Amino acid sequence: MYNRWFIRFFKIHNLSIFILLVLVTAFLCVITFPVVATIKTQYTSLNVSIPNPTAQTQDLLQQGKVLYERGQFAEAVKVLQQVVNNYGSQGNKLRQAVALSNLALAYQKLGNLPPAQQAITDSLKLLEKSSNSQNLQVLAPILDIQGSIQLDLGQAEQALNTWQRAEASYKELGDRNGIIRDHINQAQAWQVLGFYRRGLTILTQLQQELQSKPNSVSKAVELRSFGNALQLAGDLNQSRKVLQQSLSIAQTLDSPQDVSAALFSLGNTAQVQQDFKGAIQFYQQAAAIAPNSISKVQAQVNQLNLLVNTGQTAAVQTLLPQIQTQLAQLPASVTTIYAQINLAQSLMKFGTTPQAIAQICARALQQAQNLADKRAESFALGTLGSVYEQTKQWSIAQNLTQQALNIAQTINAPDIAYRWHWQLGRLLKQQREIEGAITNYDTAVSELQTLRSDLVAVNRDVQFSFKESVEPVYRESVELLLQFQQTHPSEPILDKARQRIEALQLAELDDFFREACINAKTVLLDTVVDKDNPTTAIIYPIILPDQLQVIVKIPNHPLRNYTVNKSQKEVEGTIKQLREYLLEPDRNEEVQALSQEVYGWLIKEIESDLKDNGVKTLVFVLDGILRNVPMAVLYDGQQYLVEKYAVALSLGLQLLALKPLTQTKLNVLAAGLVQPPQGFQQQFPPLPEIKSEFDSISQAIASTTQLLDRDFTSKNLESKVNAVPFNVLHLATHGQFSSSIENTFILAGDGPINVTQFDSLLRRRDQTRSEALEMLVLSACQTATGDNRATLGLAGASVKAGARSTLASLWHISDKSTAILIGEFYHELVKNEVTKAEALRRAQVKLLKDYPNYNRPGYWAPYVLVGNWL
Repeated sequence: MYNRWFIRFFKIHNLSIFILLVLVTAFLCVITFPVVATIKTQYTSLNVSIPNPTAQTQDLLQQGKVLYERGQFAEAVKVLQQVVNNYGSQGNKLRQAVALSNLALAYQKLGNLPPAQQAITDSLKLLEKSSNSQNLQVLAPILDIQGSIQLDLGQAEQALNTWQRAEASYKELGDRNGIIRDHINQAQAWQVLGFYRRGLTILTQLQQELQSKPNSVSKAVELRSFGNALQLAGDLNQSRKVLQQSLSIAQTLDSPQDVSAALFSLGNTAQVQQDFKGAIQFYQQAAAIAPNSISKVQAQVNQLNLLVNTGQTAAVQTLLPQIQTQLAQLPASVTTIYAQINLAQSLMKFGTTPQAIAQICARALQQAQNLADKRAESFALGTLGSVYEQTKQWSIAQNLTQQALNIAQTINAPDIAYRWHWQLGRLLKQQREIEGAITNYDTAVSELQTLRSDLVAVNRDVQFSFKESVEPVYRESVELLLQFQQTHPSEPILDKARQRIEALQLAELDDFFREACINAKTVLLDTVVDKDNPTTAIIYPIILPDQLQVIVKIPNHPLRNYTVNKSQKEVEGTIKQLREYLLEPDRNEEVQALSQEVYGWLIKEIESDLKDNGVKTLVFVLDGILRNVPMAVLYDGQQYLVEKYAVALSLGLQLLALKPLTQTKLNVLAAGLVQPPQGFQQQFPPLPEIKSEFDSISQAIASTTQLLDRDFTSKNLESKVNAVPFNVLHLATHGQFSSSIENTFILAGDGPINVTQFDSLLRRRDQTRSEALEMLVLSACQTATGDNRATLGLAGASVKAGARSTLASLWHISDKSTAILIGEFYHELVKNEVTKAEALRRAQVKLLKDYPNYNRPGYWAPYVLVGNWL
């Protein structure tokens, strides 16, 4: 089976600069698929008065510029090297420094970073040796190039420092445009370093400055760069708004090039928003007005990709010949190579004959070799290898993939190498070389781990590309390990499989939040279970294409696993049906029947072991759609699971040392909203029982601070968070968890508080208070219906808030039953000093047995405890 492996990298730091001594660039950002943004340059005058060079050197310099603009970077390198030598022999250090910076840019475009780094270092050394007063005017753009190369090398901190130096030079020159560009670059570096909020703050400040500037082509370009940066940051609505403004200015100024580029960027943002119809229209418009053939083809190739993905066969068949005709007429360049690779990827999904796709790949490969572009050559070889993989010609596919991998390793490009290790793993598996396949999958996963910060700073094609380019690497690896385990039983193999599924959950969280959000040292759950809490078992159900695998950790016993012969399709169908029936009042028999089936999958095999080892708590590390159903509802034919065991959920990654809550005095900050604010009253009903919920909290816990109704605003919440000592944050208000960060929020009196705003608010508390947030309670929230990744928002809210655990509901139910359950939960927690998981169990059983009106699972089951269960 073929897996699409490209990730669209769109890095703002690739706002590259080609300096022609008296020329500097304005920036035009265009995304190409699959690797990095290709930057076209628009040249304006920089008033530097330097004695004229010889006519021959000037001609070479102009020739280098033309070759660079055409994307013929290998030829540009040869010419620019001559220019560097000529200026060196003339003793003209300033001109030689500029020529070296251009040479560095050309090397960078070729993906050849070591010589690019050397050239830019030599350039800056020459500037240091020269005391010419005009140095400052070329220093800043040369520093911009250095920062770009450093970020490509994974040196984000050095890149940030370099761009800060460049900014200082631009300030000295009074160049506001240069300052703006460096701020955009710095925001990107902060994001790569994991400081997402800081990056977004810089971009927000930039927006205010850009609005005050008069309309110009420069402003249109800067707004476009800003809109693209917002897209990277995941602020898609704002990205679209800013890009529309850039488009409007470009249209007013009658600049077809900038109109087309803005439309192209709008297409990219719309695609990320999964507004495929809108994206297709933007690409169509971008192609129609594009001032040159290559820009037109880029837009059409992106459009074709979407048409294929959305199954619009007739439209594909109409557009495809146009693209093929234009590509055949375009001269060889890096841009045309990637356009052909992108086209080949789309056609593989479309079902075009392998021979036709191989011809496209072969042409791209030949062009890459002619241009001496190693990155492009690696992509072309690997793509050709995947064509042979499709046709099951394993040996040829393996040979091509190995060549692609060798090149990627030579140029130190893990973002390419992991794809080829993955592809080799698939090919070796097909040839039954299982241990070799496992080794390649291990390496691919390891490389993905090193790319964590980069992966979250790429074009936010997230849901789409993560599902196709990252998640399958982990899942296929786990499947391979567990298959190997069947013939070579080994606890270390089971442990590796378990850790890998945990790593996938972490990668999903990174993807959700658009940043590497967890870097703390983890606590191994096995240690907790064996030593600190020997009445707890951990269960890892793993959904594979053809079966369900369950790994189990029972206290003081080695890991074990068993196989359930249910395909992914069968598992997902059952769980989806169970979730739907749980929300319907007259489906109790169906709920019990389906719950009993799932009980048979996850619990029946280990029932006697749990009993024999005195297990009282079950911690589930759930996979995929299983997260959408509360495990407490599983049914053995006579009892629900919650009647026998306390139940908790974990990501498998404990970020803070587990500590029993009974050892801690509770201080609660409670905020609640009875009546939703205007604009949300049709979407969300009132919650009149919140007052009784708050009363029950106050009765159980004396130290309680409350914000109710009008007092519960985002500003007041922030004020209380920073001023009041608390270790439990209880929010009794509507909210929604979704696989989209934009649609994950809690509702305050002044509107929704997005999960990232919520995170920022709690982080500020962490800076002033050492007291850990023991628990986050979200008593009226819900996960988005039909969204298999929605519980990421729930888990993510807990992780990002720094909470040891979170109690929340998977769907919204009667607020009266909620008030009863929450009151019982706090009563058990404080008066009887039990664990959080046991307190929740007792509260749920209370509703089930003592309240006939609320004994249906739909009332008591949706509450889940995520994180520390003690």
